[in-house]
Amino acid sequence: MSKKPDSPLGNLFAAGTSDRWQSTVAQVASRFNRQYGGEPFDLPSEVEAMPIFRDWAAGTLQSKTTSPFWDIAQPQKNQRCLDIGCGASFLIYPWRDWGAFFYGHEISSVARDTLNARGPQLNSKLFKGVELAPAHQLHCEPAQFDMAIATGFSCYFPLDYWAAVMAEVKLALKPAGEFVFDVLDPDTPLAENWAILETYMGAEVFLEPLPAWEKLIKAAGAKVVKRQPGELFGLYKVRF
Repeated sequence: MSKKPDSPLGNLFAAGTSDRWQSTVAQVASRFNRQYGGEPFDLPSEVEAMPIFRDWAAGTLQSKTTSPFWDIAQPQKNQRCLDIGCGASFLIYPWRDWGAFFYGHEISSVARDTLNARGPQLNSKLFKGVELAPAHQLHCEPAQFDMAIATGFSCYFPLDYWAAVMAEVKLALKPAGEFVFDVLDPDTPLAENWAILETYMGAEVFLEPLPAWEKLIKAAGAKVVKRQPGELFGLYKVRF
C-alpha cells in the first residue's frame, strides 16, 4: 500500500478534506488506543457490577467477541491479504503458518505502532506494514488483494458507513477475491449488555438487525458465499 503521512488522533483523514464520519472514527480510535495502551477505563459502578464487565476484566469475554475468520476464509500461501481494523492480528494469529502476505489497516495509532515495530521481527517477508487510516479510505491499488478481512469494528458505525467500506473493498479486491467480515447479532443474549459496556468505554454500538446487513450486502453488489454464527458476532464471506 502506498504510504501517506501519519495524522494525529481525530484527524486520520487527508489534509484539507471534510468527512462526516471523522468524529465517529476518532471516538472509536480513542477507545482502542486506551485498550491497546493498557489504560484503565473510568466506568460507573453500576457498569462494573454487570457480569459482562467482570468477564471482560477477567479476560474470559475475549473468546466470545473474537471472530475466527479463518474458519470460513483461511488465507492461503502467497495470497495478498488486507486486514482492516487489524489490531494485533499479525502477532496473535498464525500468519506464518498460512504463508500469506499481511497488509494491515488501522485507526488505532497504538496498534499500528506496535505491529510496525514487532511485525518485521516476527516475519519480515510476510509482514508488509500497517497503515493508519479509516476503513472507508483504503490506501491501496485497484485489484491489489486476494482477500480482505474486517472483524471487530463494524458495530461501531452506521450502515451507510459500511456501504462506503464495501465500495472501497470492492475496488481493492481482485475479481475473484473474497471479503470476510463480522457483524453484531442483536438477537444474541449478550448483545445488549455488551453494547452498554462498549458505549461506556467510549464507542457507541449500533444494534442493526441481520436482515438489514444482508440487504446492504446485496445493494453493494456482493453475494454471500458462507455464514457462520457466533456468541455475539456472525461471520460473512462474500464475493463481488
